[in-house]
This record gives sequence, structure tokens and C-alpha cells, in this order.
Amino acid sequence: MSDHVSKSSRREFLKTTGQLAAATAVSAAIVPHVHAAEDNTIRIALIGCGGRGTGAAANAMSVKRVPIKLVAMADVFQDRLNSSYENLKKQFGDQVDVPDDRKFIGFDAYRKAMDCLRPGDVAIFATPPAFRWVHFTYAIEKNLHVFMEKPVTVDGPTSKRMLELAKKSVEKNLKVGVGLMSRHSRALQELYKRLQDGAIGDIIFERGYRMHGPIGYFASTPKPEGISELLYQVRRFHSFLWASGGCYSDFYIHIIDHLAWMKNDWPVKAMGLGGRHYKTSPEGVPYIDQNFDVYAVEYTYADGTKFCFDGRCMAGADNVYYSYIHGSKGSALVSANGDCGLPSRIFKGQSPDMSVLEWESKVPPEERDPYQNEWNALIDAILDDKPHNEAERGVKASLVTSMGRMSAHTGREITYEEMLNCPHEMAPGLDQLTMDSPAPLQLGPDGRYPVPMPGLKTDREY
Repeated sequence: MSDHVSKSSRREFLKTTGQLAAATAVSAAIVPHVHAAEDNTIRIALIGCGGRGTGAAANAMSVKRVPIKLVAMADVFQDRLNSSYENLKKQFGDQVDVPDDRKFIGFDAYRKAMDCLRPGDVAIFATPPAFRWVHFTYAIEKNLHVFMEKPVTVDGPTSKRMLELAKKSVEKNLKVGVGLMSRHSRALQELYKRLQDGAIGDIIFERGYRMHGPIGYFASTPKPEGISELLYQVRRFHSFLWASGGCYSDFYIHIIDHLAWMKNDWPVKAMGLGGRHYKTSPEGVPYIDQNFDVYAVEYTYADGTKFCFDGRCMAGADNVYYSYIHGSKGSALVSANGDCGLPSRIFKGQSPDMSVLEWESKVPPEERDPYQNEWNALIDAILDDKPHNEAERGVKASLVTSMGRMSAHTGREITYEEMLNCPHEMAPGLDQLTMDSPAPLQLGPDGRYPVPMPGLKTDREY
């Protein structure tokens, strides 16, 4: 029975609550979907106040069905919290109810922010993904629904940990959204249905590309004065593998996830290559991040189907952001220019030629934003007590992405099972981290961060 009821029936519901609790021994562990009395407001806490976290909070407060308020914020950087607060307050006014005593700074700030919520409220996790298991553990303990950004893991040990946490969240009837928004694209949802119905026959090959210039927040200069090594690495988390899985995990996961979805399977192995060609900043200072400039990874599914992914982060080269599927009876453009299927297309032949176009997605304007769609789906699930838990799928997408990254960084073929069971945890003990802790990654004797060297460093730490 759903705990969600209309206002007109809520008093009757409250009368029977005791009877329901006595009827089952596990009822105390089930999370309420609305709060008692007449206050149906869902409260949210934002943990990680950068651009993506701020965007997620904005999407949450844009849901029309129920009142939603931001009541707590947490970060390790005061300036990011302040900027996020100011932007959200300007846009949403009284929906942002975060006085100074509910703004928390530090590595334990996530606890304080979630302590401001009630069971059945929502915690947003938009910190570097290395911290995802730490925050998810506490949210489950507090009986909170969760929205977490992708990726959700960067190595084998944390993937196993998150899979166990995903099971616990399902047992507690928690609703969990993961920021793989392609799954909530109406165009891609329709394309998926058509592909499953055989619109292009058997899928025989997939290919994806994400190529652009260096992203501005990559660490291109040495650590400035006045910031600890730990905070520098957290601030520049895309540059460090322990924090984010690097650009491969953070940027490329979307295409990897939605092509695996279209295939309705996960690749079982990966063989990759890549390298650092001339990583220098515009000022001529050598880049000190751990990323490659280019990646090329061939994924293989259990039935032998291949999926090739190419990534590049290099100034002056062509920008390409597309994904395609080839079948025995035709082909499909899945996503163009990173627009999550706006449009998606099916073609009669193997060339994406408009002269042989058979279908093109048409999406109403109000449903074109997959970021908003995923939040509408999460809140609907909370209110209607519908199954909605994307945690396990988010872990598997993150693991498959890490599988390709590790293959390119080591020069070895890596299987799904090897990635899952790799014992190396890139940053153990993050639940004990303080502002005075040493950084998980230390500079080498040459004063630079260690970088992957395929064929020379094959210990699968990357």
C-alpha cells in the first residue's frame, strides 16, 4: 500500500497507520512518501554546490506537482556554496530557505546537511564521484531519497560497495535517481522502443564520439598558494583519477550508457588505447592532470557485437559529439551534438542520409529537457510510491566506463569481471577525511603527478 494519499483522505490514513505498522515487522524501515499533517513540502539538501549541483537543485525546484524547498547546502568551498546560493535564491526566491546556520563547510558537511531533512526528503549528491558511497551510506541510514550525479564510482571496490548500498536502498523503498539523463530523453525512449521492435534488425555495430577542446576547469597550472594539496585536487577533480575517473569517466559515460541501453546489455570487455600528445597550457606550462588527450576504446558484448568509442580533448581539432547504431536492416542516429536525441533518426541504409530517412523523433517542447524529465520522474515516484531506483544501473554504467578507461591507461584488455574485482581502491578511507588529511594522490619525485603509461604501468590502478 502506498503511503501517499490525497489531502482529503490523509486523516483516515493517519488513523490506520498504527494498524499497518502492527501488520508487518518491516514497516518501520519503509520510508514515508509524504510527511504527516498538511505539509506536503519536500525538502532538499544540496551536497556539492558546483555547476551541476546548482543545476540539479534548480531542476528539483522546477517540479510543478508538489512544493519543493531547498533547506540545506554543503560543500568544502565557501565561494562555491555562496555562488550557488545566490544564483538559486535569485531564481527561486522563497523556495530557497537556507539561513546561514544551514550552510555547512567541510568534509563532514554532508552529514549536517542531511540532518536538516526528514525521512522521505531528498538529498542531492553532486560532489566528485569518489565521495558517492560515503554520502549514499548516510542517506540510507537517514531514510532519504537521493538524486546523485554520474559517475557514481571510479574503481572496483567502490563499485562493489555501491552495489550493496543499492540493494539496501531498494529494501528500504528509497527512490534513487542517477544523472544519466539520456535515459529520460523522450526521443531516446522512443528510439529504444523502435529498436527493440526490430526497426533496424539485429544490432551489429555501435559507435560513439565525443571530441572537443580542453575544458576550462582542467588543472593546467600548478597549485596556487594558500590552498592545501587535498583541496586543490578536490577543486580540480576532473584532472585526478581518484576523484572522478578523469575526463573519460566523467564526460564519456553518457554515450557509453545510452548505447549500452539501446543494445539492452552491458559490454563484457574492452580494449583501448590513447595517449598524451602535447599537453601544454596556452602559457606553455605543462599540464599536470592525469588525463590522456585522446582515447579509442573497442567494447565487446557477450554476443560478439562491437561498440567503438572515440574521445578527444584537444584544441584546434574538429568538434564531434555523435552516436550511431548499425543494424542488419538499417541504421540509427542516436544522439547528435550531445542533444540527447534531438533529433534521433532511423535510416533505411547504413549511411545517415536524409534521402533514406524512415523516422525522426518529435518531442513536445515541454518534454525536451531530459534534466527536468529525470526530476519529474523521481518526484512522481516518491509521491505515487512507484518503483524508481537507478542506483544499480548507475554503478554498472560507471563500471563499464571505468573498464574502458583502465584498458586505455594500462594497454591491457580488461573484462567486466576484472574491473569489478580489481582490488585497488584509488582513495580508501574517504569517510574519515578531514580538512587536514593528506591528498590521496601525491606528487612524484619530479614534482609532477603520476600519469598512466600503457605497457610500462600495467598494475591496473588506472
